[in-house]
Amino acid sequence: MFTIERDYRFEAARVLPKLPTGHPCSRLHGHAFGVTLVVKGELDREKEWVADYHELDKVYKEKVHKLLDHGYLNDVTGLKNPTTENVAKWIFEKVREEMSGLVEVVISEEGDTRCRYRPEEL
Repeated sequence: MFTIERDYRFEAARVLPKLPTGHPCSRLHGHAFGVTLVVKGELDREKEWVADYHELDKVYKEKVHKLLDHGYLNDVTGLKNPTTENVAKWIFEKVREEMSGLVEVVISEEGDTRCRYRPEEL
C-alpha cells in the first residue's frame, strides 16, 4: 500500500461567528491556506502509480480552488462557520466525490498551524 501527497494553496477571508466579540478571529480576517491531499492505494498495474497527479490537480481546481480562492468563506455553501476544521472536512468531502483514494486532508494557516481531517472509517 502506498500513500501519495499533493500540496496546494488558496487565499481567503472569513469571520468565525461563534467566537465572542473581541476575539481577533470574530472579525473579518484572511489567511494564505495550505492544503495537502493524501491519497492511499495500491499501484495501478499498468501505470505503476497510485493516482494521476494531473487528475488530482483537476479535481482540486474544479471542486475547491475555484470556489475558495480569493473568496469569503462564510458565503460558501456548507461553510457558515468556516473554522479550519470545518474547511478541512468540506474539502475532503468535495474531493472524495471524485477521488475515492483520498484518506486525509491537512490544512495550514500561514504554515504555522495545521489541522488534519481523516474520517474514522478510513
